[in-house]
Amino acid sequence: MAIPTLDIRPVGGALGAEVHGLDLRKMDDDLGRAITAALDEHLVLFFPGQRLSPREHRDFGRHFGELETGHNFLQSVDEAIPEVVALDSDTDPAADVFHTDVTFRPSPPIASILNMIECAPKGGDTIWVNLQAVFESLSPPMQAMLEGLTALHTQKGAPPAKPSEHPVVRVHPNTGRKSLYVNRIFTDRIVQLSPTESKAMLGYLFRFAEQPQFSCRYRWSEGDLGVWDNRATLHAAVSDYVGGHRVIQRVTVLGDNPVAAAECPWPAHAGTGKRASDFFDLLYDF
Repeated sequence: MAIPTLDIRPVGGALGAEVHGLDLRKMDDDLGRAITAALDEHLVLFFPGQRLSPREHRDFGRHFGELETGHNFLQSVDEAIPEVVALDSDTDPAADVFHTDVTFRPSPPIASILNMIECAPKGGDTIWVNLQAVFESLSPPMQAMLEGLTALHTQKGAPPAKPSEHPVVRVHPNTGRKSLYVNRIFTDRIVQLSPTESKAMLGYLFRFAEQPQFSCRYRWSEGDLGVWDNRATLHAAVSDYVGGHRVIQRVTVLGDNPVAAAECPWPAHAGTGKRASDFFDLLYDF
């Protein structure tokens, strides 16, 4: 059977697209390959008006890989469907800082799939950032330096977890495109730089990545389904729905091991830090 042609409508210049005309309850392997190819290109896909049950949501997620069945902080919506967890604005903290999910794990998730159950009457959008476009917009000398670095990612708060070391630039396993791979919540420091240099560099990269031209913003409606590639994006929920209620359900596709764009040629910095060069001082002014 031929891979079907999808009705894809981009929602942003940098990333993101709506896919129309599908009933995700009727998935098969060919449609799964078509959706995966579209996700590789657009990094975030939205399927309006699907209104999937938790079981249908789980079944759709299984086309992308093995699903997570337990979460430290979130409750499953049904003991019989442990893969689906709920995020409720009344009880759960807002994920309103740009991040890539749980990069403190040795193998962070491949993707997440959100099912909008209840929207606030206004607000509650989500923003994504294309980290491939971010990396490609850096100068060639900066790209070359970053490709040879690694960073420690740590879990903040309890329960404590051992930090994971990941490349600062990773290669997408399906497309070969390179992306920046640091985020505000979990990236603690760049291993090969002094503490002062690492703080300056990460601060610059966070601010550079969060510029509007690398992003798309999506206004949810009840019943919408959204899936994003966690290997090449940042995301943040916009906490502007005071007085409203927002419930969204999620499944998470278990991860792979980030592959570096280049082998790291430098050892870890052993000192406690020294004055950064003038170049790194200037990064604070970006």
